[in-house]
Amino acid sequence: MFTQSDLQQLEARGISLAVAEEQLHAFQTGFPPLHIVEAASVAKGILVPSCEEKAHYLAAWEQYLQGNHKVLKFVPASGAASRMFKDLFTYMDGGEETPFIQQFLSHLSDFAFYGELHQLMEEKHITDGRDIVRLLLEDMNYGKLPKGLLLFHKYEDGPRTPALEHLVEGALYANAGGKVNLHFTISPEHRALFEQHVAEHLMHYEEAYNATYDVSFSEQKPSTDTLAADKDGQPFREKDGKLVFRPGGHGALIENLGEQDADIVFVKNIDNVVPDRLKEPTIEYKRLLAGILVSLQEKAFAYLCNLEATDAEEIACFLEEQLCCYLPADKRHDKSYLATKLNRPMRVCGMVKNEGEPGGGPFLVKGNDGAVQLQILESSQIADPQLMQQATHFNPVDLVCALRDHKGDRFNLKQYVDPLTAFISQKSKDGRELQALELPGLWNGAMADWSTVFVEVPIETFNPVKTVNDLLREQHQ
Repeated sequence: MFTQSDLQQLEARGISLAVAEEQLHAFQTGFPPLHIVEAASVAKGILVPSCEEKAHYLAAWEQYLQGNHKVLKFVPASGAASRMFKDLFTYMDGGEETPFIQQFLSHLSDFAFYGELHQLMEEKHITDGRDIVRLLLEDMNYGKLPKGLLLFHKYEDGPRTPALEHLVEGALYANAGGKVNLHFTISPEHRALFEQHVAEHLMHYEEAYNATYDVSFSEQKPSTDTLAADKDGQPFREKDGKLVFRPGGHGALIENLGEQDADIVFVKNIDNVVPDRLKEPTIEYKRLLAGILVSLQEKAFAYLCNLEATDAEEIACFLEEQLCCYLPADKRHDKSYLATKLNRPMRVCGMVKNEGEPGGGPFLVKGNDGAVQLQILESSQIADPQLMQQATHFNPVDLVCALRDHKGDRFNLKQYVDPLTAFISQKSKDGRELQALELPGLWNGAMADWSTVFVEVPIETFNPVKTVNDLLREQHQ
């Protein structure tokens, strides 16, 4: 099936023959449906802390920061911003002046990037709408830059990109002893731009927040690319016979996350940022999630350190009542089994009330070992529309993760991925049908076997930018 040339291509990417054969086999067999028990809710699986509990957890986080711990903010930032400008591209290429375009053109001066754009308009004497859009997308390169490097918000001392907003956030809730660690996952072609951008502004933010920053970058590994297949499940090939590979999706970043030398890691998407005047709810709830995490971790560590002397029923109750891991009856008193449920990566995830169409979010899923536990599912993983209708909350990608065990060793995160939660999508290339294999999503199947806790957070903490006109919303002005 694979030629010598194919094997050389696989080796160049760091993909073993066994992995390639597994991927092709998946195109033939597909993936089994999940055993979804029900949607998580406030009644079962989603915490809503009281005022007293909030105060307790916030204090727990502040106390944790006083200790000798490394805290990191991890920001997936590799995506290009081209989808933000889909409507603008269509208009530039001769499309109609839709209400979207009219809104964009009539509010140009409200965008943070207007200063630079207006200067170009004056230099080149441009007033036509299509030419203005062309200046933005081509001359300013906004059509190809990553979201993290676009100007999002205005300030008196100059506009800010999402990358800089994350520097500020890091100082406000992930600041341990004056040290702020940030890690951005980026595309190789954007590395130099990111490094230069951060370097130009770092001293300003270190002075403003009396902190020292350690900012690092990594790229999605070629070894996490996946083979493409034709409609018959055979390797999809270029006209010259070479194999076609595709990026494995954000689930590939579990390897990047696993390589971080940190105790606690905040995970948040690059575009979910707001100006300083609106940051307070975000800061409070990030600290709250972290306080809940370190409090639960402390309890889990205590049980693991005193496993033999602790009653199994007490451990089982902790797992079910506080970690929402519902155990099979025949394993409730099996201490070796209970230890496996305690000794694994832990995460606390913010969940926002679903006030629109139901989609992916928090669910209770039964695993192969019979335990029912919390998972974040994408809508593509939920075949039953009735289950979709049950969803009271959705996932804003608001995670705080604990990556070390009770002995201080880093978990091997790849051991906690459920490979059967990958999925196949239908694409095309050069007019031919193509099947693409996406790895289990970073906060979905890649963290399927983590200890997971869901906490309700306010909608004010979720302000993504999906289109350029989202920047005109009050939350970004």
